[in-house]
Amino acid sequence: MSSTKAMPDLLVVAAIERAERHSTTSRVGIPVWAILEHLDLPRRSALARHVRTRLTELESTGVLTQARRHSVPVWTLTPTGRGRLKRARRAGTLLELPESPQHRAWRTARTLAEHEIERFHAAVETDAEALGEFLAPKDTTTPSDVWLVMGERLSKSLRRLGSATYCLTEWAEPDDAHADIDDGTSPADSVLGTVARRHAIARRAGRRNTRLWDEQITPAERD
Repeated sequence: MSSTKAMPDLLVVAAIERAERHSTTSRVGIPVWAILEHLDLPRRSALARHVRTRLTELESTGVLTQARRHSVPVWTLTPTGRGRLKRARRAGTLLELPESPQHRAWRTARTLAEHEIERFHAAVETDAEALGEFLAPKDTTTPSDVWLVMGERLSKSLRRLGSATYCLTEWAEPDDAHADIDDGTSPADSVLGTVARRHAIARRAGRRNTRLWDEQITPAERD
């Protein structure tokens, strides 16, 4: 199969349209790396090079238009391009795009949380038990740094558990009809006052970021 058949022009156009729909900003135009993400292509692959070539060709035929944002080329659909997509969908000839980046992020986070949630629970229990051992005798000679370090450690392990819980049970499966943006809100916010709601939203920042899970507990803190 040739590169052209493996990656039809209209599928490239559909990837740009979906990337526009899933954009988390109001800026117009999609960079090449984002187009490749929606096509699930490695940036240095032969198909990625083929797509870059086709972008220029699609611009010359009036399907796409190119602009620059901070000196980086970005692409968007013209009315002609959108019309072609609409007709292809109506005729049922448009191939299905790979899983979207936002759905892949949701699925990956959910799977990781499912595998790690018990370990995170156990880590919180261990930290809480360690704290309890210091609290029981109510020893006023314990250095302040001990309390500060233990408080930081417990805070980190609880935050990691909270993030994993959110990813596993509260993060709704994305609908590709629109961008899946975490605005930090929760149905429980309806009972909160303005200040409490603002603080709750601030606490939830980064709750989808699974890369932070291992960073929140350093090797030294595990020892």
